[in-house]
Amino acid sequence: MASHTNFLLHAFVWLALATTVFSLSPKFYDKVCPQALPAIKKIVQAAVHRERRMGASLLRLHFHDCFVNGCDGSLLLDSTSTMDSEKNARGNFNSVRGFEVVDQIKAEVDRVCGRPVVSCADILAVAARDSVVALGGPSWKVRLGRRDSTTASRTLADTVLPSASMDLPALINNFKNQGLNQRDLVALSGGHTIGLSQCSIFRNRIYNATNIDPAFAKERRATCPLVGGNTNLAPLDPTPARFDTAYFKNLVKKRGLLTSDQALFNGGSTDKLVKFYSLNPDAFWDDFAKSMIKTGNIKPLTGKQGQIRVNCRKIQLKHDFQS
Repeated sequence: MASHTNFLLHAFVWLALATTVFSLSPKFYDKVCPQALPAIKKIVQAAVHRERRMGASLLRLHFHDCFVNGCDGSLLLDSTSTMDSEKNARGNFNSVRGFEVVDQIKAEVDRVCGRPVVSCADILAVAARDSVVALGGPSWKVRLGRRDSTTASRTLADTVLPSASMDLPALINNFKNQGLNQRDLVALSGGHTIGLSQCSIFRNRIYNATNIDPAFAKERRATCPLVGGNTNLAPLDPTPARFDTAYFKNLVKKRGLLTSDQALFNGGSTDKLVKFYSLNPDAFWDDFAKSMIKTGNIKPLTGKQGQIRVNCRKIQLKHDFQS
């Protein structure tokens, strides 16, 4: 009995130490490379200044990375002869973008740090925060120390990424599988206050939905025909280059662009929160920041797990530089 108790005590101490050593921390790079975060911020700000839409694209990269086997930079990997990239998944193909900005950030961060110490997964997390700030949104302390995966899964991405056609129960279940609750679902969906969507994604809603403002549907049909124009873009809310509460105000008016957007305000359990956010920007900002931190904590690789990639698009081979 004593030995069993002793084993449990040692196991508890080991677990506590492991948690202490390998948990993510906003101060992770403070000593090893204090120039890292300012370098990321500078490039993100420049990229968003050049093209406002890039802010939404970088935010989406982090989100789509974290939902597939955790925040591990797997989305950034290109296809190889033995691996099909997550970029080819239904929710990503011809849709996710901003990879060249990530490449630019990685090169600059490795330069200022003198060596590859900042993971691609951490770059995505910081770039998402800096993008939101660049578009007038809230800031938060990004917890750091993620490592990069050595694999990717298009099959898993096809299964777990939320779809623009999902109804509320499907969305709730999808987020629950990632450890996120209904409040997280609504707050994070508010990220659609920035950015644009392609006609092929919202066509069915503007021609067939009943829970849509007729004037809004007509307006959107002008640039999204029944046939063709699949890549024509429309704003997700009236102010797609500004992080505000227009997204939620739109939902209350039945002017959500995506089926999954309007599902949040359609007589269900999230209606009250949508209405609350539409009237309380500070509450939305606060909850969005908290939910982004939770998202960034989804199954990160830490400690000696994974690797630090030199090239975010390629797995680091054993004969290459080891980190």
